[in-house]
Amino acid sequence: MTKSGWVVLSAALLVSAGVGAQRSAKPAEPARGQAITVWKTATCGCCGKWVEHLQTAGFNPTVHTVKTMDEAPAAKAVPATLRSCHTATLEGYTVEGHVPADVIQKLLRERPKVAGIAVPGMPAGSPGMESPNPQPYDILAFDAAGKTSVFASRGPQKK
Repeated sequence: MTKSGWVVLSAALLVSAGVGAQRSAKPAEPARGQAITVWKTATCGCCGKWVEHLQTAGFNPTVHTVKTMDEAPAAKAVPATLRSCHTATLEGYTVEGHVPADVIQKLLRERPKVAGIAVPGMPAGSPGMESPNPQPYDILAFDAAGKTSVFASRGPQKK
């Protein structure tokens, strides 16, 4: 083989090795400015705190204020037992309630076949519901049929 043939072969091997390494690498965290659409009511202060939590984590929320959460189109996709005080959507997923930003990032990294994730109710210690007495809580994944599973857990003794 000629010297130029070896150079071409070596370059091809390096490029293919790099491509393979990229495929097996763990996906990156969402880029700064990751779009998320949020629906909330005007009277709920914890919803605003949750939006601030998202912004601090690098998300770029577009917020729609509605009179009641029944007016939020995304809320209709959430099983009644999982509902909270605000609903968000991003990249084909629904996010209900006080879900921590890092768990939303996990959802985007792992891309499970679910409709969304939710923190039912308003647990003390969740983002937007800061408390000196945080409670353990689960972040539940749900599918279109309403079947749920634990996606992540937070709070004392739930790490």
